[in-house]
Amino acid sequence: MSDPGALIVIGGHEDKDGERAILREVASRLGGGRLVLATLASHRPEGYLESYQRAFADLGVSDIVELYVTDRREARSPEKLALLDGAAGVFFSGGDQLRLASQIGDTPLERRVKALHRSGGVLAGTSAGASAMGEVMMVRGAGLETHRIGDLQMAAGLGLLPDMIIDQHFAERGRIGRLLGAVAHNPRMLGVGVDEDTAMVVAGRRFRVVGSGGVYVADAEEVSYVNVAEADRRSALSIHGVRLHVLSAGDSFDLDGRRPAPAG
Repeated sequence: MSDPGALIVIGGHEDKDGERAILREVASRLGGGRLVLATLASHRPEGYLESYQRAFADLGVSDIVELYVTDRREARSPEKLALLDGAAGVFFSGGDQLRLASQIGDTPLERRVKALHRSGGVLAGTSAGASAMGEVMMVRGAGLETHRIGDLQMAAGLGLLPDMIIDQHFAERGRIGRLLGAVAHNPRMLGVGVDEDTAMVVAGRRFRVVGSGGVYVADAEEVSYVNVAEADRRSALSIHGVRLHVLSAGDSFDLDGRRPAPAG
């Protein structure tokens, strides 16, 4: 039996014109095979396919097909499932993570994607496609301000990364407060925030950072106090003893030991 493929979790706005470090990482793991561009998170997917075809054109990825469903019934369609036959990987584009998870969660299409990954296929997701990879995903929650207890709406993700909550466009949209709120509500899970043009490349139980920004890991394992159960929903969050790691390109993180390591 082959090992599962890599998971490439991208914070959004990955470089498509310059060095394209993240797209090169995806391309290198496809080995020249077909890439399925899953535009499932978008309410208006027009233009995504052409954009990624141009971005991947000289990276050895010439066979790209688009996968989109208008409703959950199509996630059972033999024609849609057949798009994954023989594919080397799937790339979830941006949009609305709730649309993605609600359209394919617990359907034959989701099971086919997970089977592809278990057999060695690479799965990548950017922006909403990144958030949906976690066990729990944030659907609503303000950035750029102190987190208020009742300000967060969460839903089940696809569970490709169990025990993890992923946020994207992280530093650019000031989302540290809502990530801390998410782990305060779910202390057994790691909260991971990924900046734009940055990715965590997960292989086995370790990830490595690629790209121009940072990956933030909030670990609530040793938290001594949170006020989410007692305070009014309009109250500011209190959380004591949370550990925060910030990783940049080349740094890695051991998911079992919950320990970062520097590049090299």
